[in-house]
Amino acid sequence: MIKEILRQTDEIDAEIEKLRIRRGPENSRRTDMRIAQLGERRNYLLSQARNLSPEDKVFLARLGARPHIDDFIDALFTDFFEQKGDHLYGDDQSIFGGIARFHGRPVTVLGHRKGRTMKENISRNFGMPKPEGYRKALRMMEQADKFGRPIITFVDTPGAYPGVDAEEHGQGEAIARNLAAMSRLRVPVITVVTGEGNSGGALAISVANRILMLENAVYSILSPEGFASILWKDSSRHAEAAALMKMTAADLKEAGVADEIVAEPAGGAQVNPMLVYAALDEAIEKNLKELEELSSRVLIEERQKKFRAM
Repeated sequence: MIKEILRQTDEIDAEIEKLRIRRGPENSRRTDMRIAQLGERRNYLLSQARNLSPEDKVFLARLGARPHIDDFIDALFTDFFEQKGDHLYGDDQSIFGGIARFHGRPVTVLGHRKGRTMKENISRNFGMPKPEGYRKALRMMEQADKFGRPIITFVDTPGAYPGVDAEEHGQGEAIARNLAAMSRLRVPVITVVTGEGNSGGALAISVANRILMLENAVYSILSPEGFASILWKDSSRHAEAAALMKMTAADLKEAGVADEIVAEPAGGAQVNPMLVYAALDEAIEKNLKELEELSSRVLIEERQKKFRAM
């Protein structure tokens, strides 16, 4: 359903843009009336984008037009300073992060980085990190721990990069090391799942005290297509798998995996990103203030207890 709604709203947006370009003094009134009619039609279509199926939410979670980590950093943080490389092998561009300020306090912010264009996606492995990316993330997190900076991570990945070179460079070891190290961090850790969060590729940067999810984000052990291929040997049953896996934000909040759901406008975060930024800013600030009241010992104990309970 959502795919067809967004196709129609995109067509309306294109028509409105054409009318605005062609608008002249002699036809301004007629053009304004037509633009208003199209706007009403667009709003009606978006109003139907509620009570979405798990399949619809998977589609939205993967949508390239959704805000990416670059957008969240620009909107929520100030004084951002990027940190590159794992200081062992290279700089994996599918992990992006550095030091910044959030409401004036120094923090470390990092996460998966997808691209807008095919060229960007290829250079960033479509948001699928190699071991160098996870070691880069770990380096930033250990530095934050050393200097007492809270850590905020953004998850949006199909999973860890599945190539032979990633396995040769120690993909499993890199992910396992991150899980172990994050469980012992002495500073507050908040994870925000903004799109799709699949497999150990997502978990490697989300062993957090609090897990926030955008309303149409998904978080699971693997993709619905992979689940259907393994369970039924039929990837075409991905819609059925998405429902069975309980991977939506609402399902995970009910299960106690997600701690808070951040609302999105009807049709998805890309419809009005500013509303999402405002809601997410409030959610991060609230949770961070609560976590800053806790001692390092309690932060570690609560984080470990949370993940053991899963």
